[in-house]
Amino acid sequence: MYHFWMIPSQFESIEAMISALSISVQSTSKKVITREEWEKKLKDVKIRKEDMNKLVMNFLVTEGYVDAAEKFRIESGTEPELNLATIADRMAVKRAVQSGNVQDAIEKVIHLNPEILNTNPHLYFHLQQQKLIELIRYGKVEEALEFAQEELAPRGEENQNFLEELERTVALLAFEDVKNCPFGELLDLSQRLKTASEVNAAILTSQSHEKDPKLPRLLKMLIWIQNQLDEKAAYPRINDLTTAALEEPAI
Repeated sequence: MYHFWMIPSQFESIEAMISALSISVQSTSKKVITREEWEKKLKDVKIRKEDMNKLVMNFLVTEGYVDAAEKFRIESGTEPELNLATIADRMAVKRAVQSGNVQDAIEKVIHLNPEILNTNPHLYFHLQQQKLIELIRYGKVEEALEFAQEELAPRGEENQNFLEELERTVALLAFEDVKNCPFGELLDLSQRLKTASEVNAAILTSQSHEKDPKLPRLLKMLIWIQNQLDEKAAYPRINDLTTAALEEPAI
């Protein structure tokens, strides 16, 4: 069996917990909530397995775990929100950017849906900028200058933000040790990941799918409401989100 989606019962009751916490926060005096009382509140709220399955499938699809999504579909009977074939195509684009093969990524995006780049000038500029960064990374100075002048400079004339980003990128050519220059972060892996994430989000949006999974938003909500409740009560807290284990209230 594939157990990726086996989530502890406390974790399944996040929304119930948030509701209970919200009510408790309104209290004017700090109180102590025992583990027994807390677990009883959680057990009183029924969470449909189908809803939990949809939440997990949403995460797998949005994050691009194609194989996991297919196994989960078979074993849980939960249908994905998107055709799994499109997930594989999206991940191929993302991997191309992450490995520095920007032109390949651009061609793949056009093959998926040419309107993505036609209607998103910021994304197209950032892909072209990433292509320029890769030329500089591998010391192709003349090619980089020619590419910047022919492809990116005209866009910089139309958009001040583009011009500033272009100037920062071209400035890399003025330094012998580009990795340690003031703009060296452009050559970091994080820059590739940033561009890949932007492309991934644009593709998801074009497919009428939210660009971020729902699960992390629920976790952020849980953390926020626990921080709020800390000021009002001592209660069994979830400190380790990987296990969702309730810890005894600090009295």
